[in-house]
Amino acid sequence: MKKRSGIIATKIGNSSYFEDNGKALPVTVLKVDDCIVSAIKTFEKDGYTSVQLSSINKNKEIKKIKKPQQKIFANLKIDPKKVLKEFKVDPENILEIGSILKANHFEKNKFVDVTAVSIGKGFAGVMKRHNFAGLRASHGVSVSHRSHGSTGQNQDPGKVFKGKKMAGHMGAKRVTKQNLKIVEIDTENGLIVVKGSVPGKKNSVVYIKDAVKKSVVWKRI
Repeated sequence: MKKRSGIIATKIGNSSYFEDNGKALPVTVLKVDDCIVSAIKTFEKDGYTSVQLSSINKNKEIKKIKKPQQKIFANLKIDPKKVLKEFKVDPENILEIGSILKANHFEKNKFVDVTAVSIGKGFAGVMKRHNFAGLRASHGVSVSHRSHGSTGQNQDPGKVFKGKKMAGHMGAKRVTKQNLKIVEIDTENGLIVVKGSVPGKKNSVVYIKDAVKKSVVWKRI
């Protein structure tokens, strides 16, 4: 499958979608404003091919934004946008500057990958962060029932390995949820309804792309 541009959207929230047979599906509603092609990269000039999209109004005067962005929006003759996102594409899928992508960029019943920043949980213990069972409720355990227990090694190597699951900052990371099925598209209102959950809180920015793994044909060995 040829790699094409994704689009920029906003997470509206979660809901339920009822199929014709009455089955209820947990879904996430995504709002797509006009995604305008603001720049392109070519293999001859930049060494790779990509499309830069701009979307979601910034509600600022053009003179109050950074000068490199002022030039972009002035050439397009549009209001400043809050989000600029670059998507790598194959050479045959490069779009013209000024082109507009909307919700109908995707089709119903197709699969997509959605990327966003997950909700931040602050400093969390191992039971919440890594689903540890914790220590015993009695039989010698005192005070540290929710601790992670021993983390060290023997005298050799005598250290805690990097990447050990421990308490720490949880969430607020870039996460991609793969293979989400599009159950409905409302082109008039710019809505895409996908089955399942999407990272991030309400009104957060998400990036939608064609599912990568659905194009791979696995051979049975």
